[in-house]
Amino acid sequence: MQAHIHSKTYRTDGNVDTFYTESVEVIEKPLEWQQRGLSFTATGYGKRIPTLYMVKHGGKWKRVYCCIYSNIGTCYIGKLRTFGEVITVQIDN
Repeated sequence: MQAHIHSKTYRTDGNVDTFYTESVEVIEKPLEWQQRGLSFTATGYGKRIPTLYMVKHGGKWKRVYCCIYSNIGTCYIGKLRTFGEVITVQIDN
């Protein structure tokens, strides 16, 4: 399994700067409730839903979160913001 992270900075005027794309290590590390087959929310939707995956970024293992409100989601580490740096994650199985 392999993952890529993409760093972008969203400016307050709406412009976007892309800083880098990097291949990173990824592992499956489910949380206790995920091992029991439970969902984080009753609907399965939310802004910061923990996934099974962790990626190594900056020398530390970080949990991958997903923002999902429809049939597609955005996976990320850190915080999902309307402006500032956002690091999204793409995991290839």
